[in-house]
Amino acid sequence: MTLTEWIISIMEQLGYWGIALLMFLDNVFPPIPSEIIMPSAGYSASQGQLLLVGVIIAGCIGSLTAAAALYWIGYKFNHDHIFRFVDRYGKYLFLKSQDVKKSLDWFEHYGHRIVFFGRMIPAVRSLISIPAGMSRMPFWKFMFYSGLGTIIWTTFLACVGFYFGENQALMHQIFSQVGYIIIVIVLMIVFWIFYRRYQRKIKIK
Repeated sequence: MTLTEWIISIMEQLGYWGIALLMFLDNVFPPIPSEIIMPSAGYSASQGQLLLVGVIIAGCIGSLTAAAALYWIGYKFNHDHIFRFVDRYGKYLFLKSQDVKKSLDWFEHYGHRIVFFGRMIPAVRSLISIPAGMSRMPFWKFMFYSGLGTIIWTTFLACVGFYFGENQALMHQIFSQVGYIIIVIVLMIVFWIFYRRYQRKIKIK
């Protein structure tokens, strides 16, 4: 059984709860990607098996529940404990302590805006929640940015599956193009942040 077939079987057996569970796992276990989960759920909705709005809500609930849980892990536990845990068990989650350190550095250098765009970038969304808690980002702000990014991305993926589910080639083309666009936007924001900081340094001098 392939990963896609397994995902579809979970949704067929559990419906909306299955979608929420899979999206929860997407945030803690990167090899289970939302880019397969939500389009598949959207396609099921187009066949009358589920409601599109229910698919989107279930996906958002699962994703944000995982994000909140990982945030509190980063917020409550000592940094050294987290790094030791990742060093010992991270291999089972395809996670390295270096990844967590890099994500923490991103928060310190680029601000909390990365949470919004990070929710729409594969693999990155699995890395941003714990560092957000470790950096003591206000919980309401974390959930606000996470909620916005999650709603936009989840709705987009579900709609692609709903309207283009029978054309797999077109779906993959859409995902690849959108991925490039998001990366360009993130790079533009990073450049803008660096530019603003450079301008401030000049004014101080």
